[in-house]
Amino acid sequence: MPFAIALAVVGIELSPLHFLYTGPMLTATPALAAVTMGPKGTLSAAAFALAVSVTTATYNQAWGSQMVYTNFLAVFVVSVAAVMGSGAVRTLREKELHQVRRIAVAAQEVLLRPVPPRLGPVRAASMYLAAETGAQIGGDLYEAVQTRYGVRMIVGDVRGKGLPAVRAAAAVLGAFRESVHYEDDLVEVINHCAAALRREDAMPGAVDQDVLLEGFVTALVAQVPDTHEVQLVNRGHPPPLVLRQGTVQALMPTSPFPPLGLEDLIIGPPGKADSYPFAPGDRLLLHTDGVIEARNRDNDFFPLPEAMEALHTRTPHEFLEQLHQGLIRHTDGRLADDVAMVLIDRLAEEAGEQVGAGDASSSDRRH
Repeated sequence: MPFAIALAVVGIELSPLHFLYTGPMLTATPALAAVTMGPKGTLSAAAFALAVSVTTATYNQAWGSQMVYTNFLAVFVVSVAAVMGSGAVRTLREKELHQVRRIAVAAQEVLLRPVPPRLGPVRAASMYLAAETGAQIGGDLYEAVQTRYGVRMIVGDVRGKGLPAVRAAAAVLGAFRESVHYEDDLVEVINHCAAALRREDAMPGAVDQDVLLEGFVTALVAQVPDTHEVQLVNRGHPPPLVLRQGTVQALMPTSPFPPLGLEDLIIGPPGKADSYPFAPGDRLLLHTDGVIEARNRDNDFFPLPEAMEALHTRTPHEFLEQLHQGLIRHTDGRLADDVAMVLIDRLAEEAGEQVGAGDASSSDRRH
């Protein structure tokens, strides 16, 4: 807009309409630039306005007129003020942006904290990648907690975007973190999450109604007890993948159930958790659909099972980091959806006892 105004002044001054007084229009040019551009853009607009003022005055042979000098002085004064003001505004915006980012990081640490590297009989690692540029958190969720019933985990994906999705994720995670410690039935744990989502839904103004119409949450809850098995309750979520002796297998649910928030679609009695072998040396990956639905330029999906098999010797942290790099390469750095992953390795009892003793010794030394 500032440069368009200056060009309009040039057109008027070089035409038979040059008798019109265009000084106020040129004066507005640097002022408008200060609102929409940074210091460099404002300086460019101011220099252009001054150049137009000199050019038109010379072309019309108007030098010596008091109006020309007044107009030139006004443009100069406003230009200096605009350049100084744009710098101050930019500094203020940078401070505000820094503060917002600090708040976002703090929110992420509360909502999506990294899982501990050691949880009972398993080693663990987690990763979250937000698809939106500059975002720290989004609609995907995860958690892993050690309880008296074993290690319990959740991975979920909220249908929707923005703050409503974050609020729904917070409601589900809050219910999970509370119920995992006193509900012995894994189905009841996920039922608490569904109830929390309904309460969030019912709160006036808590979540945008347009999002609620499609704002269900796919979720997968897992439990690794002391026995060599893993128990799963899947509510419309992509099945987890187990890596056993270099081969990947999907753990499909025996009785599919709809996502959280769509309980009206459930017909018949509530189901029960599915059990699958999970022996020492096995590796389990819980993930959201942002991983398996990531596409490249040829519209090919990310080959997650093949990528897992190629990384079977890596530690959990290295494994997820390599998957991250593979996703970035596959999509050329353009993730279309958020990504959440939780990885666990089942340890042998002897290794678990040694690590546990080491942790206790370290704890004694710290205290």
